[in-house]
Amino acid sequence: MSLATLKTLVTMARGRRGGDHQESLEAFYAPQAEHYDSFRERLLQGRAELLADLDLQPGERVVELGGGTGRNLEFAAERIPSLGSVDLVDLCRPLLAIAEQRIAARAWQEVVRTHHADACDWQPTQPVDVVYCSYSLSMIPDWQRALDQALSWLRPGGRLGIVDFYVDAAHPWFTRAFWPRWFRHDGVHLRSEYLGALAERLQLSSLVESRARVPWCCGLRVPYLRAIGHPRAQGEQQ
Repeated sequence: MSLATLKTLVTMARGRRGGDHQESLEAFYAPQAEHYDSFRERLLQGRAELLADLDLQPGERVVELGGGTGRNLEFAAERIPSLGSVDLVDLCRPLLAIAEQRIAARAWQEVVRTHHADACDWQPTQPVDVVYCSYSLSMIPDWQRALDQALSWLRPGGRLGIVDFYVDAAHPWFTRAFWPRWFRHDGVHLRSEYLGALAERLQLSSLVESRARVPWCCGLRVPYLRAIGHPRAQGEQQ
């Protein structure tokens, strides 16, 4: 085990502390920001597949909510220069600082902009083609408001992509009892309402449910989903 991994594990074992949401995020992630991606690479599965399935097209305007270090942009690296714009929104300054370094190293400054803002308050300057959330809604206290905000930004025909941890009534008792408690310690909330909220708001074009092995957790696997859809028209049935 590397020293960086050990430091990250110690920070996670301590968990999130008090203060408001921004203060709690920054206190938790600042000590591990430089090693955030390497530690979570194996845990946060489905991100590359989500970006591939979103099939970003030249000229499209894209928003990533909870974009953190900007790592997810690299899953679509060859497409970034041709996009109309990419807005990366996050409430945690230490992670955004890593994103800004990554954007500069890739010479993406003409396309990608970072925004230190709350996902529930930020607004794009015009309708966008794609919004995606990668393991971020589970960390947003008012996640349904953030989801509704994201949908409101989409132009007609726009699409929303999500990959995140969750639990569901169909899962075994251990899964429903253990994983929400395990992740809650670090401010990540696995919600049983997730699938229902997506089905209510989205006409889904794809939905994949799977499990990811949790590092240093004896081979246990946590459920995650990957979904893409467009907003339901008013009165459109599920």
